Amino acid sequence: MDFIKGMDISMLPELEELGVHYYNEGKEQELFTILKEKGANMLRFRLWNHPYDEKQESYGGGTNDLEKLISLATRAKEQEIPYILDFHYSDFWTDPKKQIKPKEWKLFGLEELQKAVYEYTLHTLQLLKERGLLPKMVQVGNEITNGFLWPEGQIACYRYCESEQENRDYANLFSLLKEGIRAVRECDETIQIILHLDYGGDNGLYREWFDKAKEARLDYDIIGLSYYPYWHGSLSDLENNLQDISKRYQKDVLIVETAYGFTVEEKENCILIFNNELAQSAGYPPTPKGQGEFLHDLATCIKSIEDNRGIGFVYWEPAWLPIKGSTWGAKEGQIYMSDEAPEGNSWANQALFDYDGNALPAWEIIKDM
Repeated sequence: MDFIKGMDISMLPELEELGVHYYNEGKEQELFTILKEKGANMLRFRLWNHPYDEKQESYGGGTNDLEKLISLATRAKEQEIPYILDFHYSDFWTDPKKQIKPKEWKLFGLEELQKAVYEYTLHTLQLLKERGLLPKMVQVGNEITNGFLWPEGQIACYRYCESEQENRDYANLFSLLKEGIRAVRECDETIQIILHLDYGGDNGLYREWFDKAKEARLDYDIIGLSYYPYWHGSLSDLENNLQDISKRYQKDVLIVETAYGFTVEEKENCILIFNNELAQSAGYPPTPKGQGEFLHDLATCIKSIEDNRGIGFVYWEPAWLPIKGSTWGAKEGQIYMSDEAPEGNSWANQALFDYDGNALPAWEIIKDM
């Protein structure tokens, strides 16, 4: 397998509806064309169950339903780029702080949720299979550090809780994961299954979680990690973790989310997460050059993992430009389902395009990896 240089571009349908433009060396091009030319060899698309309110109006934040997924997967196939399908099992964003059940599953107990996860996963993959659009890899859940489909699938929090509890119970979570995994295997045994946690530099977290997964005999292929250097420890922490868990569990490891800023300059329609303070903690300047240096060092770290177990990385939303109307949360007047700031794009300064849509120098670093 070639070293994975992946891109999560799940926001693209919304951005295109709002009139986004991208430029490669001054020439306007469609994003998929630029990705192909710059060496991207994997894509990642998230899937939400039903991201609409009772009036069938979008919650915003990308609105990645099945229809959007099919469109993106079709375009990926045209460029001959495989993709990772990231099931959130929710109607909106999920992460270790929130794993909200889909509206249709709101009243389901554990056994009903097990059945729903299996049937929904299998149905989705069968529809993709009928169209020749199956993913290369599947994430059964997104950043499931503290479980998913809360409260039934929640374990006592490892992070982001007022008090961390010991003796966390994984049984319900694993029973749900097994149903999603069973559906993937039944549809196509060649699809590789990823289990994805956050905080990639925390070896204690990964040892506890995947020791429990081993005891439960979870059937998976790849350990997926989120790694943002200003939140998740140093690159040395990451490398130590990757070396340990790849050997301990005999699994490939993949950074399924990462990003770094090319500027801290404010822009209209932006309320930026990445700032000077975070840049100082990460150790790379918030410049196009600094962004490229981080990606170079990250790739070097991943490639250093023994037995070629470090298989690559996926950059999170490299094309999310600061366009009015594209936000984390629901549009004005609707109910916000996310605790992220909904007013504008807070990620734009971590894209791989500048605010005007021009491809940044980091692409040349990526192309040469």
